[in-house]
Amino acid sequence: MGEEREAAGVDKAALTAWMDGEGLSAGPIERLELLSGGSQNVLARFERGGRAFVLRRPPLHLRANSNETMRREARVLGALAGSDVPHPALIAACGDEHVLGAAFYLMEPVDGFNPVNGLPESHHGAAAQRRMGFALVEGLAALHAVDHVAAGLGDFGKVEGFLERQVARWQAQLDSYGELAGWPGRDELGDVAGVARWLEANRPASFTAGILHGDYHLANVMYRHDAPELAAIIDWELATIGDPLIDLGWMLSTWPEEADGGMLDIAPWNGFPTGAELVAHYAARSRRSLARMDWYAVFACYKFAILLEGTYARACAGKAARDVGDRLHARSRWLLARAGRWINEGAFRVEREQA
Repeated sequence: MGEEREAAGVDKAALTAWMDGEGLSAGPIERLELLSGGSQNVLARFERGGRAFVLRRPPLHLRANSNETMRREARVLGALAGSDVPHPALIAACGDEHVLGAAFYLMEPVDGFNPVNGLPESHHGAAAQRRMGFALVEGLAALHAVDHVAAGLGDFGKVEGFLERQVARWQAQLDSYGELAGWPGRDELGDVAGVARWLEANRPASFTAGILHGDYHLANVMYRHDAPELAAIIDWELATIGDPLIDLGWMLSTWPEEADGGMLDIAPWNGFPTGAELVAHYAARSRRSLARMDWYAVFACYKFAILLEGTYARACAGKAARDVGDRLHARSRWLLARAGRWINEGAFRVEREQA
């Protein structure tokens, strides 16, 4: 059973033959260890010819866009080579679905830890945690400073009308939940319609296009064991080209604050910067205008709330676990309440136009 678990989604013979053709080390694949899998993307570590590799491929039960998503991940990692962005280094990619039954790529292992899985004692101190927060922002600023056209990603996303599409896109997503029997509707969420109206009325008039990670927060980075610095930004499956400040808003939407907690359970939490300090730190390292940072933070809460509500709607229809659905529904309500408070406070605005 253990051997089957190790090999799930990774055919050693097929992988060996493909690596031979790519000139990637020699000899048998050894110490194959499945790091994640099942309904999530498969992540496996192995060694060959004295070199360590990490393989990433879609879930065993493919979704409609799984292979294209994997190809896009590999492409963006390849484009970041040589940049100041901490990321897993791409070794090689295989877009051919026939080798392992899905597109996949190989990357260098990252020596680090994910903070949502627990903080080592060396990272418990207030000074270390403050530095961890600022390092998170610096990684994002480095990503947003990359010239995506020069990096070969000029056609990686649809920039025209990017901001104009956002609110309507997520309104339509929320409306679609009405097709699921048992979902009580948007009224239980809070003032989602009011937040949407504010977003449409206050949308920034323009932006400078760049690379978005698409899901940037503490759960999608790894920190070094020996210092409170980023080892790598991970999980690039939602990366695209658009308005990069959406990444900063997304990070703020998940960020714990003393007054209202947060989306992430990280303990101990005793020295991380406030959301306002993170925005100021980013502003000092970016040429982008943060005059309407409130819009990006509110939009992130709005979008995240609608995404989480989808699981609740499926749970109401008997298509997801009810306890999970109820918990995420509470999170959706919390996010929209946070959005409403930030609208009233005019939160996160940065007075100066340029850093």
